[in-house]
Amino acid sequence: MTQVIVLNGGSSSGKSGLARCLQSVLPDSWLTLGVDTLIEAMPLAVRVSDVPISADGEVGTGPEFRRLETAWIEGVAAMARSGARIIVDEVFLGGAESQRRWREALRGLDVLWVGVRCDGTVAAGREIARGDRVPGMAARQADLVHQGVTYDLEVDTARTESLECARVIAAHVR
Repeated sequence: MTQVIVLNGGSSSGKSGLARCLQSVLPDSWLTLGVDTLIEAMPLAVRVSDVPISADGEVGTGPEFRRLETAWIEGVAAMARSGARIIVDEVFLGGAESQRRWREALRGLDVLWVGVRCDGTVAAGREIARGDRVPGMAARQADLVHQGVTYDLEVDTARTESLECARVIAAHVR
């Protein structure tokens, strides 16, 4: 039985909307947790110093961010081991290395790995419409986050509505 669904995609690729649609189409209750949740929970000093975002949308991370992120990933895994079914809304800035950290923490759990693709131009348009992101993040991350990452399934939110993508994913949940 699938315990965790990991959605990986760049900024403004549609992961959060897709996660909400998944919650509506999946049987049982699923929690949605994402990297934005983690960042919002961090003290402002860490967000400013350890998560710098350059003018062109490049995101970096420092040692304190990594320490807290590791604890958070382990916490998400512990919740799944305790019986919660979880949708993770994630941005693998480190590509395969980011997935490796999650795989290690989720070892022994039934995980569905989903790549959320979105053309960089479409994501950039969404980014502008949102108004809460540094311009350039979406285009920069559109392909970067998928480099070296392996998936069970991929969906394209630029070509398919979120609800339909959610139905495709739900069909793969055991």
